[in-house]
Amino acid sequence: MISANNVTLRLGKKALFEDVNIKFTEGNCYGLIGANGAGKSTFLKILSGELDSTSGEIAVTPGQRLSFLKQDHFQYDEYPVMDTVIMGNARLYEIMKEKDAIYARENFTDEDGIRASELEAEFADMDGWEAESDASTLLNGLGIETDFHYALMKDLTGAQKVKILLAQALFGNPDILLLDEPTNHLDLDAIAWLEEFLINFDNTVIVVSHDRYFLNKVCTHIADIDYGKIQLYAGNYDFWYESSQLMIRQMKEANKKKEEKIKELQEFISRFSANASKSKQATSRKKALEKIQLDEIRPSSRKYPYIDFRPNREIGNEVLTVEGISKTIDGVKVLDNVSFILGHDDKVAFVGSNEFAKTTLFRILSGELEPDEGNYKWGVTTSQAYFPKDNTKEFDNDDIIVDWLTQYSEIKDVTYVRGFLGRMLFAGEDGVKKVRILSGGEKVRCMLSKLMISGANVLILDEPTDHLDMESITALNNGMMKFPGVLLFSSRDHQIVQTTANRIIEILPNGSMIDKITTYDEYLESDEMARKRTVYTSNKFAEEDD
Repeated sequence: MISANNVTLRLGKKALFEDVNIKFTEGNCYGLIGANGAGKSTFLKILSGELDSTSGEIAVTPGQRLSFLKQDHFQYDEYPVMDTVIMGNARLYEIMKEKDAIYARENFTDEDGIRASELEAEFADMDGWEAESDASTLLNGLGIETDFHYALMKDLTGAQKVKILLAQALFGNPDILLLDEPTNHLDLDAIAWLEEFLINFDNTVIVVSHDRYFLNKVCTHIADIDYGKIQLYAGNYDFWYESSQLMIRQMKEANKKKEEKIKELQEFISRFSANASKSKQATSRKKALEKIQLDEIRPSSRKYPYIDFRPNREIGNEVLTVEGISKTIDGVKVLDNVSFILGHDDKVAFVGSNEFAKTTLFRILSGELEPDEGNYKWGVTTSQAYFPKDNTKEFDNDDIIVDWLTQYSEIKDVTYVRGFLGRMLFAGEDGVKKVRILSGGEKVRCMLSKLMISGANVLILDEPTDHLDMESITALNNGMMKFPGVLLFSSRDHQIVQTTANRIIEILPNGSMIDKITTYDEYLESDEMARKRTVYTSNKFAEEDD
């Protein structure tokens, strides 16, 4: 168990948390939610001991081990992957290194033998002989192939490092597990594996995530941070939302009844206070009036943008034809003979662990990259807008936000352009910020403003939820569902894929693809999916053998 007792954190004059009291108990998974800037990550750091509170204390059950997901992807660059994972249990790793050092000594003394015996006993008690096997199971579950298990961390990609640090946090069955955005940069398969792991995890979990589907799947409780307080709700994210809305409605209804009673008492007092025969009743009602207290209903600090993609023209029947596209990059065949035809009702989610392949295909279809083989053709009624995964080039200039967006607008009126920025919560002086200094989330909101102002009837979106808070993701989800045009998109957000896509294309690790008209959940449950994946892979290997 871990608890916060009267915890306050002040940053200058501002109190981020004020007298927070909350208890997290064994066997439960707590989703820590709140608006951007509410202090979710900061509170996790206080719980982990990485950050001291201004006052109050954090109490952990004696003897329990706490594990916190690390965010520094370069901290372990000089270590092998296997060592990095096992470091998740610091004491076990320390024993392993001390044992190795003792056995490596040329002059092995009696004292060394006694110490080695003590370490071996402790090592066995901690299931040390299963450490590498357990670490490999975690790595394989997260999609890190066995070939990489003994590689150096510095030789791996950023996405692989994210998975390894997650395996480190999960390793060794910690008593208390703190996870800050664990699904970031995970593909949907890895997220599904993590969901099952946490569902079956028996100890205490506290997780910060912007993935609503993930929170619904794993959480038994929601801890909501708003205005420096934390309110605990039993149930998952959807239950929290319904409960919090119901609570507000009940408080409003209660206040309405109180206001009616106040009005009734005030009218009686005003009418009879000067009447001697009614003076006692008037005095009694004054006392009753003083006792009535209206509930304070503070509006949430959450702010939802408004995302509405409106095409300037209706799309025709001929949308996109892709024929035999192949692409090799740095000697690796990323796309292999990819072909498909899109109709005017298609909303296509591109899924699978091969993220680089999806990005490469999107870059080709948006005109940024040429295929090695094959071709594609857009219909004459189509207009495309592209949301790249890496938007660095878009903001590598000294434009202010208004001028940056105006260049993409057919209407060069400042008021018109500011309207689109306002929908994305850029108000007042925000419009004169230089785009170069914007945060990751602000840049994504600028890109969404650009898509809205384009009036395109085909949207190509490559991981558009990166850096967005939950409110913006919800707004984007609604905008994608309402969009009357054609969508090609990739997303790690299960709920967006499930509620938006009517067609699934999976690009396999060998560059080939599976194409099905179905929802995402139906696709995942389909036996045909697994069979087709095997067929595609087998055919590919057969071609290579020939």
